[in-house]
Amino acid sequence: MKPPGFTYHRPQTVEEALDVLAEVGPEGKVIAGGQSLVPMMNMRLAAPQHLVDINHLPDLGFVQVEGQDDGRSGVRVGATARHADVERDHDAGRAVPLLQQALACVAHPTIRNRGTTVGSLVHADPAGELTAVLALLGGSVELRSTRGTRTVPATEFFVGLLESCVEPDELATSALFPVPVPRTGSSWVEVARRNGDYALCGVGALVTIDDDRRVRAARTAYVSVGPTPVVLDVTDELDAAPLHTADWATVGRWAAEQLTPGDDIHATAHYRKHLAAVLTERALREAAGRAERGESAESAEQIDGATRARRVS
Repeated sequence: MKPPGFTYHRPQTVEEALDVLAEVGPEGKVIAGGQSLVPMMNMRLAAPQHLVDINHLPDLGFVQVEGQDDGRSGVRVGATARHADVERDHDAGRAVPLLQQALACVAHPTIRNRGTTVGSLVHADPAGELTAVLALLGGSVELRSTRGTRTVPATEFFVGLLESCVEPDELATSALFPVPVPRTGSSWVEVARRNGDYALCGVGALVTIDDDRRVRAARTAYVSVGPTPVVLDVTDELDAAPLHTADWATVGRWAAEQLTPGDDIHATAHYRKHLAAVLTERALREAAGRAERGESAESAEQIDGATRARRVS
């Protein structure tokens, strides 16, 4: 199938792109990777009259670890950075291991070579891994327009099925994935019918332990169980248990009961809840093991110091 006709715009600067978006308003769509938009246009599920191509904008293809004003550090991803750029970035993986753990499950390498991380967030597919990763980490998205710049936290960014809070005249220029607190392990697990398919259920987990190897905090996030990513705090259910006695299975069953997935042609709600219970147990156990082994995130300062040391040597 072919898409309906549209006017193609190829701005050369961010300012030019914002001017075009302000002019065309709701009749325009931004295209970067196009891995979601183009199929929707071909199937006539989307019919924008104007297509604004941001692939030629300078300085938006970055992946960098940076410190924040609140003392935390994070991985900032630019609007034209591909999934593969983030997946292969050594410093990003050391700072936020969950990013690469989840990206390994995103479609196929060919898709990851073209699809963009920020574009995936704007698309707001409830089966998309990156939506849950941003929500679990407490990340944010930077939006720019001719009216100014605003930063929207993940809790406010996803507003419904395939719907984010981006206004028609706004461009999502970057997303920030904060580094978890020290001694935090992470994991991403999912089940799909075939490798590369959308997950029937996917679970991300963060587990923080203390010096006595007790669970200090634990959170999980889910895809394909609702119209937006679901995040649960399971800390109280673990009750500061030592890692060797933590009842991950019981927590998994409790978490599944908090979810309200629907039936569709791919799986029943009952099966999705079963998957959520099993995958929650698995994700928490893996995240806790990584925290215990010291496979936790490194701060921007640690990464910057190691990078300087490599350059000196």
